[in-house]
Amino acid sequence: MINLYNTHIESLSIHRVGNKSRNEAIFLSDSTFSLNDEIMPLIKEYFFKPFRDKEENYFQFAHEVDLDYNDMFKFATEIFDDPSKVHDVSKKITKHLFEQSNHPHIKNGEVYVTHLTNISIDNNVVDAIGIFKSELQSDFLQFEEKGTALEMILQQGINLNKLDKGCLIFNYKKEEGYKILTVDSNRYDARYWLEHFLSVDAFQDENFITKKYLKFCQEFAKDVVLPAEDKKEEVMFMNRSVNYFAKNDQFEETNFLNEVLDNPDLIPEFKNYKVDKGEKFSIEDITTFPIANAAVSDARKKIKNVINLDTNIQIKLDFINPESAEKYVEKGWDEEKQMYYYLVYFNKEQKS
Repeated sequence: MINLYNTHIESLSIHRVGNKSRNEAIFLSDSTFSLNDEIMPLIKEYFFKPFRDKEENYFQFAHEVDLDYNDMFKFATEIFDDPSKVHDVSKKITKHLFEQSNHPHIKNGEVYVTHLTNISIDNNVVDAIGIFKSELQSDFLQFEEKGTALEMILQQGINLNKLDKGCLIFNYKKEEGYKILTVDSNRYDARYWLEHFLSVDAFQDENFITKKYLKFCQEFAKDVVLPAEDKKEEVMFMNRSVNYFAKNDQFEETNFLNEVLDNPDLIPEFKNYKVDKGEKFSIEDITTFPIANAAVSDARKKIKNVINLDTNIQIKLDFINPESAEKYVEKGWDEEKQMYYYLVYFNKEQKS
């Protein structure tokens, strides 16, 4: 978890990169930009708002041979080791970004490199590096008095409500390649920012593993539980799975399977499915890990707890009280109608 509320921008360097394939130039400022009290809150909101609003999927710098060959890892370390060098290093970062800006779809724009202090991550207060890029400009109107009339002037500028690209590099977990958050609002150049510029992989901490394991469980529920049982049992398996994660701090696969799978015949099916699909979710060798509560909460919001019937009827099962679905919902077959049915028991209807 991150907290940006008390974060301070120690320095801000602003440069501009063009597109190499269109022979556009690079512009490097000689000195840092001095933020005044009027601009500071606006620029902080522009930089930080996308990270407050998005799910925290962390990345880390990576290289197939050694981290020291990753240019951005070296630049980040140079700044963290001596923050007084941030402006000089910001030029290296901008040049590196310019070298990756050679696809026709990549747009030119301003690059902002900041050194940040008093930023909280996983309950640790650290410094960080922010790198942001603005690409798309918006039209806006200015008005100017000319004699007895107002003249309308059309201008273009950056929309402070939408950051195009950005990343926060935390001075934390250096040995793994630092913890990094990144945003990219424009998907026309998806590989440019993450792969070519930053060269990052997913950060495989407990948050990552918890999300991946629950996603794997969803696939198992759809591919194995549903065909072997029914839609209700698919939903209830995911219900029990999420509840197991929610009430435990440590995941133990054997305990998990015994608790969430009512049908013991499905336990070997689960293990075989994990052999086949585990690598896809990066969990093939994982049987125990610390559970990240935030990841469980995020997963619960995305898991569907509705049975959709072809008679245009929906049955919504309660994830908070799963025993209700177990005790009061039954599935059967009607010979006369040649149709399946769900039987729902209740005492009285609740007022909406």
